[in-house]
Amino acid sequence: MSDFAPAHQKSYSAQVFDEILTVRPNTPILDRVASPADLKHLSSDELIGLADELRAYLLYSTGVSGGHFGANLGVVELTIALHTVLNTPYDKLVWDVGHQAYAHKVLTGRRERLPSIRSKDGLTAFPERNESEYDTFGVGHSSTSISAALGMSLAARLLGENRKVAAVIGDGAMTGGMAFEAMNDAVQQNADLLVVLNDNDMSISAAIGGFSRHLARLWQRGLAMDIDKHGNILMVKRDISSDDRRIRHYLHMANEAFEDVSSRLPSKIGEKISGLFSGTPSSPLPDKIAEKIGDKLFADNLFKAIGFTYLGPFDGHDLPKLVSVLERASKLKGAVLVHVHTVKGKGFLPAEADPIGYHAIGKLPKTTDVAHASKPSTPPAKKYSQIFGEWLMHTAKADDKLVAITPAMAEGSGMVEYTKAFPERFFDVAIAEQHAVTLAAGMATSVLKPVVAIYSTFLQRGYDQLIHDVALQNLDVTFAIDRAGLVGEDGATHAGVFDLAYLRCVPNIIIAAPSDEHECHQLLNACYQYQGTAAVRYPRGAGIGRAVDVADTPIQIGKANIVWRSDNAESEQAQKLAVLAFGTRLADAKRAAMRLADKGVAVVVVDMRWVKPLDTALIDILIAEGVTHFATVEEHQIAGGAGSAVNEYMIAQGYPVKLKNLGITDRFIEHASHEQQLAACGLDADGIYQSLADWL
Repeated sequence: MSDFAPAHQKSYSAQVFDEILTVRPNTPILDRVASPADLKHLSSDELIGLADELRAYLLYSTGVSGGHFGANLGVVELTIALHTVLNTPYDKLVWDVGHQAYAHKVLTGRRERLPSIRSKDGLTAFPERNESEYDTFGVGHSSTSISAALGMSLAARLLGENRKVAAVIGDGAMTGGMAFEAMNDAVQQNADLLVVLNDNDMSISAAIGGFSRHLARLWQRGLAMDIDKHGNILMVKRDISSDDRRIRHYLHMANEAFEDVSSRLPSKIGEKISGLFSGTPSSPLPDKIAEKIGDKLFADNLFKAIGFTYLGPFDGHDLPKLVSVLERASKLKGAVLVHVHTVKGKGFLPAEADPIGYHAIGKLPKTTDVAHASKPSTPPAKKYSQIFGEWLMHTAKADDKLVAITPAMAEGSGMVEYTKAFPERFFDVAIAEQHAVTLAAGMATSVLKPVVAIYSTFLQRGYDQLIHDVALQNLDVTFAIDRAGLVGEDGATHAGVFDLAYLRCVPNIIIAAPSDEHECHQLLNACYQYQGTAAVRYPRGAGIGRAVDVADTPIQIGKANIVWRSDNAESEQAQKLAVLAFGTRLADAKRAAMRLADKGVAVVVVDMRWVKPLDTALIDILIAEGVTHFATVEEHQIAGGAGSAVNEYMIAQGYPVKLKNLGITDRFIEHASHEQQLAACGLDADGIYQSLADWL
């Protein structure tokens, strides 16, 4: 232990900001970095200066583009350290989720394009293999990085390539079962793999659960597993700051943790513990004490128990220390985990104080926008997540059997008020979609009525559980599926355009697609009251401004609604058109139909409401009325969607009609504004009109 090189003792503090920059900052060091190779020519002090400049640049560029915010500020030093140590792109660096990849994009040749992120033809919101050779794996959903990195490591072994492979995963993403599956296999495969656990006590919401408590306990013990220049693992003591956010968050655990330490060590070592917390940070403990503490105190370290070599926890903003540890850790064989603690929103005081609110931000208004902004004459339309949240509150007050479940999406799903009003009936299971679905199934076997609030793109991850654990047993579970359809700037990874296809084929399930806010509330009612498996899909963002009438007549399951007919719709025409709209494309479908009517087309517009069961009785009536052409409209993939359900019925009945399905063709839709995406798919009013006019 005498050959241990003490950590850099000089204290560095990141530059602090209290407002988002509106003018591009001066970044002389950053401007010299065209690729990660340039980092290797910078001195330690220059790297620290680079961190301040990079953070300032992110504050400026994200103000221009909008996008993920707090996570990117929190990994500035870590990103610099990784690209300094690794020889990317030959060495592989895999990011989990990708919320935190903006600094990575800047350092890998995309600095000046960063303000274009999330806009049409600009940089993608997440790492994207087609965008850069430095983006080794396309992400957007959590908990995938260790599996992907393990695959790369095993491939390198088979190909005889001496590549280093590193995965960066957050403590929130680590709660996903897939991450544990990958760690288990990494040890079994004896793979050379470096996992960096970015522990910031957050996912999108605050981190919760036993795993988060375990990380907190590792941090607050004031000890760390370090590595010397020869690769020997040793234990050091750290200073614990009284204003550490993680310590404050788990203050109730402090006494418990200290008692745990004392009770599990021999009395003399237990007495020695009290002196450890007043020493200098990162200084090694005497050999015998370190050995005893390592055996007794770290015996319950989850990562060590699995079989990983565990290093940490370290301050994720101490750049010299990060570089030193990562250099040494990258030379170790086998599965290695480096645990670093970072602060989400680091360096921007409002984001540090409110990491949930600053998870992502919108574009800053331009000066001209502010100058010419007029006060709206009517209140803005409510978001569908608000409609769901209000329905949840309204229903929970009337039914004490309602329980709400979400996989780390309470804020995004509009559940905050409910969590405060009914905390004992709220279950946030962290990022664990499979568990969320089966948890609901288990609850539904009793008299409880679970409501699972989940985004469409994430329900995909619990598909087997939905089929096997819920629908197969015909359990009374209601799925409130948010972000259904295209989602704009987050792009293809977050688009909810497959749910109708993967739900419609499952027996024992009913599926509703509301066209506006009032219909959303009423269809949630209908699905909740149904004694079986039910799903309501609704989009991201605001509705059309229709008020909700909670006293309205309940909507009958499987009953559609004719919302508009042209003046000549009931006259004798050789050609009549019915536009069957599923979901919120109804308003634009109606506009398109009215334009067709102006051209003399006989047309009727139907709010179908239900994808399953389909209102076949109404279709039969329309056929009897002489409708010859049926067009379906949906914000969903055409293949397997609601239009396919109509096609299947028409074929089964042998109806001699013309069919046209409008939706998303067989492709992934790139990021752009929602309006631009709809236009690109021909699903806005103009696109629907043009498609139908050409067809007719």
